[in-house]
Amino acid sequence: MNHSITESRNEATMHLDEMTIQQSLEIMNTEDQKVPQQIRDVLPELAKVIQVTTEQFKQGGRIIYMGAGTSGRLGVLDAAECVPTFNTSTDEVIGLIAGGQRAMTVAVEGAEDSESLAHEDLKHIHLNEKDVVIGIAASGSTPYVMGGLKYATVTDAHTVAISCNTNTKISQLAQYAIEVNVGPEVLTGSTRLKSGTAQKLILNMISTITMVGVGKVYDNLMVDVKATNQKLVDRSIRMIQDICDISYEQSHQLYDSADHNLKVAVVMHLCSINKTEALTRLRNNDDIIKKAIREE
Repeated sequence: MNHSITESRNEATMHLDEMTIQQSLEIMNTEDQKVPQQIRDVLPELAKVIQVTTEQFKQGGRIIYMGAGTSGRLGVLDAAECVPTFNTSTDEVIGLIAGGQRAMTVAVEGAEDSESLAHEDLKHIHLNEKDVVIGIAASGSTPYVMGGLKYATVTDAHTVAISCNTNTKISQLAQYAIEVNVGPEVLTGSTRLKSGTAQKLILNMISTITMVGVGKVYDNLMVDVKATNQKLVDRSIRMIQDICDISYEQSHQLYDSADHNLKVAVVMHLCSINKTEALTRLRNNDDIIKKAIREE
């Protein structure tokens, strides 16, 4: 019987249950190191995907992750983390998991096998042609993901498939296909391991570099961070201090005078203008600090 890569047995761990803890750790560590090496091979395709997500996001399109089980949870996680990191709204980067919110912690029977459920989930968020639907499935054959990509195609949305097999079904349904062959798992079929790591790394790249492209980063600083706690308020003040090369106390005053808007504070100081003028400059320059401060 032929198995997909994600369901094949790993020759190096055939006697995993007889290994010492140290041996088990060493083999897992060795196997994990293969993941970034395989991702390197798909960077050209990934660059094309990020060009699309960046352009569509600028036009008001959304990034929508779809998956079941671990794949779905990773999509929901990446979407959720964009909110505090990049100050996105919950409607700009969306994670859809087969079976809904309950499936984050428990298996929802039959959910991943339903293409129609994916149609309903995308209809519910009013999918449109500006959006980018990213289907995630380690096996590359999850019906829920296949259904989502089919519906997205009919809706003229942009489509991406991420899998950890080769020549997968979801790749055939998407405009852009990312296939990362990480090899058989240490624990046969447990795609939360190397496959999950590969998916997490790829989603990190998609969301982070997209947000860089739409101006939510200055140099390598998270200047759109949502300061929801004291630690993040302090980080915001220190970023102002770093960018503007002023004292912490001056940065704190500037942050307060800008109504706790880090970008406005920076433009106010660097251009020697007031809050209203800084807001206008940012608005006229796609909310990008470097463009705003270079405005003639």
